[in-house]
Amino acid sequence: MKRVASLLLAAAMTAGLLTGCGGGSSSSSSSSSDLEGTITAAGSSALKPLVDEASKKFTEKYPNVSITVDAGGSGEGLKQVSEGTVTIGNSDVAAEDKLDADKAKELKDHQVAIVTMAPIVNKDVKQGGVDNLSKQQLIDIFTGKITNWKEVGGPDEDIVLVTRPSSSGTRATFEKYALDGNTEAENQSMETDDSGVLLKNVSDTKGAIGYVALSYLVDNDDVSTVSIDGVEPTLENTYSGDWKVWATEHMYTKGKGTKADRAFIKYIVSDDFAKTTEKLGYGVVSKMQNLDH
Repeated sequence: MKRVASLLLAAAMTAGLLTGCGGGSSSSSSSSSDLEGTITAAGSSALKPLVDEASKKFTEKYPNVSITVDAGGSGEGLKQVSEGTVTIGNSDVAAEDKLDADKAKELKDHQVAIVTMAPIVNKDVKQGGVDNLSKQQLIDIFTGKITNWKEVGGPDEDIVLVTRPSSSGTRATFEKYALDGNTEAENQSMETDDSGVLLKNVSDTKGAIGYVALSYLVDNDDVSTVSIDGVEPTLENTYSGDWKVWATEHMYTKGKGTKADRAFIKYIVSDDFAKTTEKLGYGVVSKMQNLDH
């Protein structure tokens, strides 16, 4: 009987230990759900749809965290995080491309996704016969040398340029990789600092051409994309390296950032969020065959 009692006592103690372990796990889970803080992000409009969606899902997991996301362009986002106006600066370009070297060194770079940039035209342009341009034709259009669509096999219609300001990372990427470093003819264009507004301007304006991140074209048929030298602007072509007009998306913090900032960025690059990243039209960094253009 004593032996049986001893065995029962040992079993009870073991159960107690296991329960204690379970309680510790529950406490840890409770502790993680207690994450709190305020995250303010600004900058790249190309990255905004991804950060918007991530913020919704993240705050469902962590309701005590408040997240505000604004656009304004990569240059503005980098400036604001450097000055401490926001906690995260979203950018299509590296900080050193927009800030003084000393200020750029104060920021920590978190590479979160790949963004594909696509030339877009008003649907009447495609209906008129233009769905592909050579790179040289594209350059000549955006630098103002070609001013009518009939010059590239399209309708007899004036070309209307819809572009981004010099602070835009989307513009920097497009000029570097689609226009081979040539500068857009600003005095001949409609200009906006927001990709969503640019998309609407192109869809509403006959003969218009502009460019946006692929993420703005998901489930959107208000405009038509244009291939360059026969290559379509798709995520698959970006992964393979056939499409060259893309950039790495950065989220910068000043120093290591707050606990909430770090948790949010970690969530964005997690495997759990990867499918959402692609669903929104962005590329997962690990799937790129080559990160060099």
